[in-house]
Amino acid sequence: MHSTLSRLNAVSALATTIILALVVLIDVTRITSHKPTGKVVINQLEVVRAKAAWHMDRNIQEFVEVDFDIDADFAPLFDWNTKQVFVSLSASYDSTKHVSNEVVIWDRILRSKQDAHVALNTAKNKYGFREVGRSFKDIANTTFTLKYNVMPKVGLLHYADEFTSHSILIPPKKLLENGEQPRIQRLYY
Repeated sequence: MHSTLSRLNAVSALATTIILALVVLIDVTRITSHKPTGKVVINQLEVVRAKAAWHMDRNIQEFVEVDFDIDADFAPLFDWNTKQVFVSLSASYDSTKHVSNEVVIWDRILRSKQDAHVALNTAKNKYGFREVGRSFKDIANTTFTLKYNVMPKVGLLHYADEFTSHSILIPPKKLLENGEQPRIQRLYY
């Protein structure tokens, strides 16, 4: 009746239950973690006609180049259970074809508490900010959000928004004095 396999099954079931309970307990202790502090300042938006050099779609299209400042301290998110924190800056906008669009334009992985203070002055977008329809002429404004994702050693991933800007007007595409299109740029996104 009490064979070796049934005893091994009982021990492994008990061990699995205890480990699962410990993982849940560890994750519950993270709920009261501290919030980071930070802000984003958008200095300038510029719509340019360009070709993406490293993108599959190499057609001429409009890109928004963003000049921004970030000053954020993510050190309160680091504790004994934090493996790394993924930080990103995204732009959200609405278009006539798609109700809600979100584009990540900058990101960084913070691996230690010493690197947790992000201070960028006059930074440019790391990734291309382009519309699927290749033109921003029907899009009036955008909102920028600084997001973070805490990746623990044990437990669930925790996502949150740190800072959301007010709605910022996307400027019209610049034309030359004679009304012609400017020269096509080559962007390396």
